[in-house]
Amino acid sequence: MLLRHRAPGTVGALGTVFRLHIRPLGQAAAAAVAAAPPEIFEGPLDYLEGFPRPDPKHDETIIGVPRAKSGKIISAKERKGWRVPSIVFEQENGQEGGNKRLISVQSKQIRKLVDHLGYHFFLSRLFNLEVRSEFDDSGEVIEKVRVLPRKLHLHSGTDAPLNVTFMRAPSHALLKIDVPLVYRGDDACPGLRKGGRLNTIKRTMKYLCPADIVPPFIDVDLSELEAGQKLLAKDLKVHPALKLLRSPDEPICNIIGARVSEQRKSK
Repeated sequence: MLLRHRAPGTVGALGTVFRLHIRPLGQAAAAAVAAAPPEIFEGPLDYLEGFPRPDPKHDETIIGVPRAKSGKIISAKERKGWRVPSIVFEQENGQEGGNKRLISVQSKQIRKLVDHLGYHFFLSRLFNLEVRSEFDDSGEVIEKVRVLPRKLHLHSGTDAPLNVTFMRAPSHALLKIDVPLVYRGDDACPGLRKGGRLNTIKRTMKYLCPADIVPPFIDVDLSELEAGQKLLAKDLKVHPALKLLRSPDEPICNIIGARVSEQRKSK
């Protein structure tokens, strides 16, 4: 059985896996990519045709309220009240930096988003955040900002969210993100059709992403892999404004031939 990451909208209620159909870049988009290498991209950016983009049905505003203090006792009280202690940072060098704001968010909202999207997909998606004086609509709005969930800690037994770290993500921000990998094309993969199996080495890959074009996931195309072949980080097709933060020769996956698999089992 081939294991793959679930991207929003790819698995039906009965567990049916729907194929992701990726269209090649149009002539205009291809020309724009050729004319503008990553180093000279400036100004507003947009998703290009043929690359994954966030599904708008999962757009949601996360509601938070200010939290005066931090610490284990305060955090424990927050969790007992069905709130998740959280922090909002500015980004510095793609990671959390200064201008820290302590907030609490609603546990049920964070859990719903994580359940719907998946853990890694939640951490590679931008959300609008409203910090209010109260959780209900009568609360005064203190801050409205776009954010990226940077870190999420879950309870080991119940998967209840324990704390969340957010980074502010204005259009000019560059964000270091572990983008989920979605494997597709297994039905056409020559190596798998001949009895081989997929050895998944990476579930995510780290990129420096302009905030306006954070990819919800990256497709890994298996449709041309023969037994014994592998895909490397440099083989991944991404928006040209994204910068790979790993070695381009880092392996992503490979197809282990049927004979090799049988020899390993016999040992």
